[in-house]
Amino acid sequence: MRVSNVTVRKRLAFVLVAGILVFLIIDIRLGYVQFVLGNWLTDGAKSSWSRNIPFEPKRGEIIDRNGVALATNISAPTVWAVPRQIEDPEATSEKLAAVLNMSKEKVHQYITKSEMIVRFNEARKISHEKAKEVRALNLKGIYIGEDSKRHYPFGNYLSHVLGFAGIDNQGLMGLELYYDKELKGERGSVQFYANAKGQRMSDMADDYQPPVDGLDLKLTIDSRVQTIVERELDIAEAKYDPDGIIAIAMNPNNGEILAMSSRPSFDPANFKNVPAEVYNRNLPVWSAYEPGSTFKIITLAAAIEEGKVDLHDDHFHDSGSVKVGGATLRCWKRGGHGSQSFLEVVQNSCNPGFVELGDRLGKDTLFKYIKQFGFGEKTGIDLQGEGKGIMFNLDRVGPVEQATTAFGQGVSVTPIQQVAAVSAAVNGGTLYTPYIAKELIDPVTGKIVMQKSPQAKRRVISEETSEEIRHALETVVAQGSGKGAFVESYRVGGKTGTAQKAKDGRYLENNHIVSFIGFAPADDPQLVVYIAVDNPKGTVQFGGVVAAPIVGNIMEDSLHALEVQPRKNQIEKEMTWLDTPMVEVPDLKGMTRTEIQQHLVNLRIEVSGEGKMVVKQSPSPGIKVKEGSTIRLYMDSDEE
Repeated sequence: MRVSNVTVRKRLAFVLVAGILVFLIIDIRLGYVQFVLGNWLTDGAKSSWSRNIPFEPKRGEIIDRNGVALATNISAPTVWAVPRQIEDPEATSEKLAAVLNMSKEKVHQYITKSEMIVRFNEARKISHEKAKEVRALNLKGIYIGEDSKRHYPFGNYLSHVLGFAGIDNQGLMGLELYYDKELKGERGSVQFYANAKGQRMSDMADDYQPPVDGLDLKLTIDSRVQTIVERELDIAEAKYDPDGIIAIAMNPNNGEILAMSSRPSFDPANFKNVPAEVYNRNLPVWSAYEPGSTFKIITLAAAIEEGKVDLHDDHFHDSGSVKVGGATLRCWKRGGHGSQSFLEVVQNSCNPGFVELGDRLGKDTLFKYIKQFGFGEKTGIDLQGEGKGIMFNLDRVGPVEQATTAFGQGVSVTPIQQVAAVSAAVNGGTLYTPYIAKELIDPVTGKIVMQKSPQAKRRVISEETSEEIRHALETVVAQGSGKGAFVESYRVGGKTGTAQKAKDGRYLENNHIVSFIGFAPADDPQLVVYIAVDNPKGTVQFGGVVAAPIVGNIMEDSLHALEVQPRKNQIEKEMTWLDTPMVEVPDLKGMTRTEIQQHLVNLRIEVSGEGKMVVKQSPSPGIKVKEGSTIRLYMDSDEE
């Protein structure tokens, strides 16, 4: 059958149009792939070719308020393998095993894995000398990745506060954990390209993505004060062999923690060598126990603020015990203190006297102030594991519970609560949130990323009440039970504490936590120091005997370190037969050698210079020193 020309032309036109449409679709698809999907497909291909060797960031340093490094990093390379690039696994295993002190079989397992890239867990964070030996082998498929590990240059120093980081540079305890997100930074890498056989593609350059280092953390800690505290705790630990020791030093005017430590301690770099209960409990913020007589400061503050007592004019007779609700509550002094003013009640730490103050206040008012001073709740300090203590439920407080609470028995508080509360009592009446992290700093630009400011929670008492408390507690140190904390030429106030430890609902015999909390200068407090010693051995277990002298030593050296000026209007210390007499340093400037001898009967001298006349002396005139102390004199040079 013959087909007409018209039909042929129609068929040809249809084929032509169809062909054009097919080619148009192909062109559009090619254009889409080329121009729209091109980069995506190229990146995907490069991704399938790429192999990453990670570069860990440097963890941010932790420094004290003066820039002293407390936690740093040291470079520690890590060995990696790309199994497909290894041409002779047997020879590679043998050579690498000898350098890394691994078995040949173990190395062989690593380098024959089906993974693209493998990290040697046994060769993580190795020394640079060892990494140099690995490089010298020049083994194909074996790489050295840059890494770092945490370094604590002062060992046990501030260990519970700093905590420690793990092998992956992740924070595990303390500030390392609390600020882990800010300290850890972001990982970088070196990216190289290999074909399906794992062979490097020489026509494609390696890509380097630098790591972003973590932020540096500046603390409120002052390493000068911290060093003094650590020294005194070491001495006390050797002298008393206690079950534990706790120490906190704080600026009462803003809540900044200047020092914090406890015993037993540990080295953060070797935390696995000590029991978990040693490193995972920061006792100054975690532990809770009966405060004893240091808690009387709160009862005193409430009584003065409420106008329930005049320390000078009101008197109290202490017979040695007082009966409350059928219970007999005794004074520490057998037979009592007799008739005394309430200032003497404070100085003598007389339990029956404080029972009287608690009675005058009543349970509602007493417990209102206890809560206002921050007891029964966390202080909010930026450290993990903070406890909140245990307070009586108000509806379960009877006469006995009210009485014992008034002198610090039957309740449980944390050391950091006591420091914050006493700081409020002496700083003018304001309760601050304690804090230990001051700033976060970009290590590259030096820019401050975060800065903490003092956080005042509330006013608890008036400035007038605070001033009266400061005076009363200064007399405790100069004339009462806290004489061991007395520091010549600095006005120190404070309060002793001796609390029985309880176990299974019963108090232990001859097992106490003895403590002292002090502040100075009493007219303008710049430093509060708290020391608690758990079950000191070979001594009378009283806070005034054990803890007060430790606080005195810390106070004296810390005030000098902080450049706090001495005070001359100090309350005279009531001397005991154990005290060395004090001598006021005379003004010797302008005197000749002959004249000097007439003034220094009870003092020794050291002379510098060959001149005839004193031009400078140390200590300064008017300062009191112990009899027999040395005075250094500087003579002029005789050159005119």
